[in-house]
Amino acid sequence: MAPSKAKHASGQPWVIPGGFSVLSLQFSSDSAARHCLYVKEHKVRTEKSSHRPLDRTLFLLNIPPYCSEVVVKELFSQFGGIESVELRDHPGSSQESGPKISKLFRPPEKQGFKVGYIVFKNSSSLQAVKSYPFDAPLVVSTEQRPVKTGVQKWIQQYSESFIQPEKLQQKVDNFMQSYDERKEKEAEQKKEEAERQQEEEEGWVKVTRGHKGAKARPHSEAANEKTLQKEKRKKRRKELLNFYTWQHRNTQKEHIAELRKKFEEDKQKIALLRAQRKFKPY
Repeated sequence: MAPSKAKHASGQPWVIPGGFSVLSLQFSSDSAARHCLYVKEHKVRTEKSSHRPLDRTLFLLNIPPYCSEVVVKELFSQFGGIESVELRDHPGSSQESGPKISKLFRPPEKQGFKVGYIVFKNSSSLQAVKSYPFDAPLVVSTEQRPVKTGVQKWIQQYSESFIQPEKLQQKVDNFMQSYDERKEKEAEQKKEEAERQQEEEEGWVKVTRGHKGAKARPHSEAANEKTLQKEKRKKRRKELLNFYTWQHRNTQKEHIAELRKKFEEDKQKIALLRAQRKFKPY
């Protein structure tokens, strides 16, 4: 995304179409080249995760490869306290769900320009970033926080790629322990769900005795409402069954009444034929 070439006043923020503010980035104080960052307040209606609150999250584009999460946090800490920094290859929903895996077991990250999400502690920090003047560049590498690039960065990455066996074993043990705990929790939830479903189908409630000295817990409003709805369903089923039973009995009574009526009519016809002497059974 290339910034517009329109002139802007000195000491004023530079806003381009799309609502993005342009920040100037300078690698070092003696560097002549500058890099442009495009920042905007994160406003996505489909974002349901509390990991990125809509009123405190800043969205960044065109982050250079030499800016890590630590560097980005140090650059933007001058605008206010920061809760978290997240860099990704492309925009998308946050990966908050699921277990966190150590970088030793993840595939290597792609080296290139990234997008980022910065969550500030206060919403006023967003306005401070958007109103920052374009002609005051943010310096990435200083004497207090030097950033390595080129061969020095490769040497550092190569040195950090080696890990002690004790640390590796500890990370593996921690991962397996969290995995076992997560599986046990899922199994317990499935068991409770199966028991709850069976109780609802059979209409029985399992009552267990608590430990000695435990006080009985009062029924919650949700539990009382659930019980009331269950009783209403039972009552409706019973009324429907009684209606069908009454309808069947009433139909049988009407059929018997019709048979008796026809029998009486036949008796009267036979008596009339006998009186007229026209009845010849043989």
